Amino acid sequence: MAAPRRVCVFCGSSMGFDPRYADEARALGTLLASRGIGLVYGGASVGTMGVVADAALAAGGEVIGVIPEALGSVEIAHAGLTELHVVADMHQRKAKMAALSDGFLALPGGAGTLEELFEVWTWAQLGLHEKPIGLVDVGGYYAPLLKFADHMVSEGFLSAGYRDMLSIDSDASVLLDGFADYVAPPRPKWAK
Repeated sequence: MAAPRRVCVFCGSSMGFDPRYADEARALGTLLASRGIGLVYGGASVGTMGVVADAALAAGGEVIGVIPEALGSVEIAHAGLTELHVVADMHQRKAKMAALSDGFLALPGGAGTLEELFEVWTWAQLGLHEKPIGLVDVGGYYAPLLKFADHMVSEGFLSAGYRDMLSIDSDASVLLDGFADYVAPPRPKWAK
């Protein structure tokens, strides 16, 4: 895969308690813009979603938001984006974000962040896309998730190859560097 043109970032509509979460969101938005990589995200102006978008915009980057109609007022749709797509529901949101992106990064976030992450991870296992997925592990945030993924492997519910579809690093630039070398597994989930 060549260097990504656009990366989808999953993150929170909240800030979290640790100030490092907002700091990393800000750094990631700036990093994407500095590399000429467009940001695709959930379209909100609040939480770490707003932070990553504002930082990318401030650094001159392209920022594309995708938000469901029902969440436009709850998550407060960002008014200053390069593009804002308003869609009917969460299913369309995730499909649109995936279609616009060449890879995915997850910053710390809540259930919605995990739901988006797990869906693109599942799609990758099924061979529905061949895009890289990275976890920005701020302060060890994703360590428990990876421990559980390892448990799924040891219990026979997940192959090690599909566990390895998730790259993890505390440094987003390392993850982005790895995106250029990413090669998807050669067969769909149900292959023996």
